[in-house]
Amino acid sequence: MQNKGAYCLNINVKEKILIRVGALGEIEFNPGHYVYVGSALNGLKARVQRHLKNSRGEHNVTHWHIDYLLREKNVEIYNVYVQYSEIKTECKIAEQVSRHGEPYKGFGCSDCKCPSHLSKVDDCSFLSRIGLEELNLKQ
Repeated sequence: MQNKGAYCLNINVKEKILIRVGALGEIEFNPGHYVYVGSALNGLKARVQRHLKNSRGEHNVTHWHIDYLLREKNVEIYNVYVQYSEIKTECKIAEQVSRHGEPYKGFGCSDCKCPSHLSKVDDCSFLSRIGLEELNLKQ
């Protein structure tokens, strides 16, 4: 696996939750599917593994907005898509994802000027059409 690029976590929220997300404050998440867009230009595999461990309760560090959501017991990552790249493509992908759903204002984008890096979506089938490939999580 190439070790640089962007990724999309496809997240399932099983029941309605209200959580405090750092400086964003309390955010309500309704049941359904969400896509979170991130990047790792030094350690893509390790970053994805960190998110997976956090969602399984094996890693309890809260550093990014997504950590607050992933640590909830009724939230799971059901698959991951990646786009290998030597340059940062995260913001471009986040903009494309937001066109397919409802973006959560300010989520995951405190280090850029994007409106959001998390969107509630009906399904994730569009991710392969915008240039991402599903990651085999059994590797």
